[in-house]
Amino acid sequence: MFYRDERLALFIDGANLYAAAKALGFDIDYKLLRQEFMRRGKLVRAFYYTALLESEDYSPIRPLVDWLQYNGFTMVTKPAKEYTDSLGRRKVKGNMDIELAVDAMEIAGFVDHIVLFSGDGDFRPLVEAIQRKGVRVSIVSTIRSQPPMIADELRRQADNFIELEELRDVVGRPPREPRTEAVAETVDHV
Repeated sequence: MFYRDERLALFIDGANLYAAAKALGFDIDYKLLRQEFMRRGKLVRAFYYTALLESEDYSPIRPLVDWLQYNGFTMVTKPAKEYTDSLGRRKVKGNMDIELAVDAMEIAGFVDHIVLFSGDGDFRPLVEAIQRKGVRVSIVSTIRSQPPMIADELRRQADNFIELEELRDVVGRPPREPRTEAVAETVDHV
């Protein structure tokens, strides 16, 4: 439930939203996503969080990051860390949970409603803390993928759960072929 006069802030966990949309078989059109939530209320800020591989000459996610930055999104990025696991596989680590939580707590006094695009159960205490400040929290993720992309405890804590599949016609576009979003796809939330 949204009210036209309420002040909204969007918090997008980039890797988590990418994985949820991919599991449902579509890509997010971020211009349409921003327009949809501007229609639902007074959009104060739209944050997008992602880790970037700085060691590569070209990062497949860089064009998206640049586009978002020039089109009304507040980008929060940090370098991803590469490591080799015990089986010799190259892994990338780039958890943005703390940055997202700090920003959400800071803006909570200036908005009426926060929309969190993530299914990560680690955000349950954040949602609870924001609610204690009198701010409503909606979660956007999916239970329609196998396995579901949202932690049950996060969905239960939220004031409102928005099924990502139900936003497909409003904010989705067919996936591009071939898709290579190295960081978004391989980021471990360790």
